[in-house]
Amino acid sequence: MIDPVVLIAFLPAALALILTPGPDMMLCLAQGLRSDRTAAWAASAGISTGSMVHVTIAGLGLGAVVAAFPWAFEVIRWIGVCYLVYLAVQAIRPQPPHVKGKGMNPLRAFRAGLFTNLSNFKVIWFVLAFIPQFVVPSAGPVFVQFLAFGMMIAIGGFFVNGMVGAFAGSLGAKLLRSSRVLGYVTGSIYAALAARLAVME
Repeated sequence: MIDPVVLIAFLPAALALILTPGPDMMLCLAQGLRSDRTAAWAASAGISTGSMVHVTIAGLGLGAVVAAFPWAFEVIRWIGVCYLVYLAVQAIRPQPPHVKGKGMNPLRAFRAGLFTNLSNFKVIWFVLAFIPQFVVPSAGPVFVQFLAFGMMIAIGGFFVNGMVGAFAGSLGAKLLRSSRVLGYVTGSIYAALAARLAVME
């Protein structure tokens, strides 16, 4: 059972986090521009699923074990960089006539969101730094509280990021009719995300 006072303190902090533009929001924006609303929502679902994986790992105490091996974070980070570069290249490549302008299908968009979130090692650091501030051991099982707070963030992020992507899809359909332009815009976003992840300390 979460203390109502703690919940009142948690919700504004979580909302501020969710509304802050970051890699997850940019990924959904890219999906909305390149593909359509369905792909944007699918990418957002993948991101939220990845967030819950991080929360579960942290809640079980495995985050401390992973933190003992910095090289593991480096491996995860560079896999993420390579994947984002791959997405950027795929976005700017000329598409065959029968698939031109369609971008990713929902399943691929979901996988892109999931993989991008899981490869961002800073998420687990954030989870370990942020959520414990609101966990009250005397209020019930710590793991259950971890999951509850994490689920609130994941659900909130799903709706916010999904709406950003859905709006981008509508905007892209009206203002950017050329699939090549869409490809370069989306590829630039993916490349920027890859560069950001590559230079992280």
